[in-house]
Amino acid sequence: MTRDRRRWGAWLLGGVVLAVVLTLYQADRTGVSEPSAGPPAGPSATQPGRPAPTPPATGTTAPSATTGTPGPSATTAEPSPKACASPGACGFPDESSTGPRTALEQHDTGNMSVKTNGTVIKGWDIRGSLDVYADDVTVIDSRITSANWWGINLRPGFRGLKVLHTTITAVPGKGPDNGGVNYAVSNMGDSSIEVGWCDISVFGNALSMGQGELHDNYVHDIVPFRNQGGEWQHTDAVISGGGNKGRLTVRHNTLLNSVPVDKGATAALGLFADTGTVSSVVVDGNWLAGGAYALYGGGPGATGIQVTDNVFSTQYHPGSGAYGPVAAWNAGGAGNVWRGNRMTDGRPVVPEPAP
Repeated sequence: MTRDRRRWGAWLLGGVVLAVVLTLYQADRTGVSEPSAGPPAGPSATQPGRPAPTPPATGTTAPSATTGTPGPSATTAEPSPKACASPGACGFPDESSTGPRTALEQHDTGNMSVKTNGTVIKGWDIRGSLDVYADDVTVIDSRITSANWWGINLRPGFRGLKVLHTTITAVPGKGPDNGGVNYAVSNMGDSSIEVGWCDISVFGNALSMGQGELHDNYVHDIVPFRNQGGEWQHTDAVISGGGNKGRLTVRHNTLLNSVPVDKGATAALGLFADTGTVSSVVVDGNWLAGGAYALYGGGPGATGIQVTDNVFSTQYHPGSGAYGPVAAWNAGGAGNVWRGNRMTDGRPVVPEPAP
């Protein structure tokens, strides 16, 4: 009897041990076990009480994939935007997104004056230039090949000109002063004008005005020229001489000036105090390349100049312009803003301090 009790006790003890071993084995298979002594690997979207991971906020750097440590904060660095290879590949205007959208009818107008308010010129292939002495004239889906000083010129005392989806070019070596064609579109009028989705080439100072809405244009292949005195003339894709009464907005254009500096290149976009103080200008989201400097920022007295989110291309010079991306920027001017401007490889563009 005693021997049977001992045998029964041994079997019972063995069963308990076996049950414990099986329980631990099952726990290891299912992952149900004691909490780890160390911290969790990271927050989970399914864990209660913890928010799902979100992308880093603008101006911050994402955590490192190799160390798990946070990158520089917004106060020390900004992320580099994606590098851009060419204007069209990066969403900027080029020959495929500008110029007329319809078939054209040839008109050998010569240098024509427009004197009727509300005139609409559409679908014309013009051999000549337009001198506008009227209000609210629209040129759309057309082509102008000029041998004059200008392609389209709004005269003083008139307003409301629109030039849209039009190709404006010139004949090098033809016209006054030894072929010195200077302005594709000139605003001498009393109000803002609109120039949009235009393909512009050859003219030395292609878009010339103190006030206007310049958007989605492709300015390229500017041709240098000497006047009859033998002097090289300055060239700019966009030029403003200061003293303007209204606002000039230059937004989402491709502005190229491939002219060598020793043949007159000044800027891709030149804001100059030639006739008065430069003020109230927006330069936003453009592709800029060439000139002595790609951008002249208005000079010491300039105010209300907003230069934001522009790409300074190195397609002609390592510094975008021959001498650098920007000159004559008045950092202390009232209302002046410089933000988000970068080179094509993503490096930020920061103006040099004024001397």
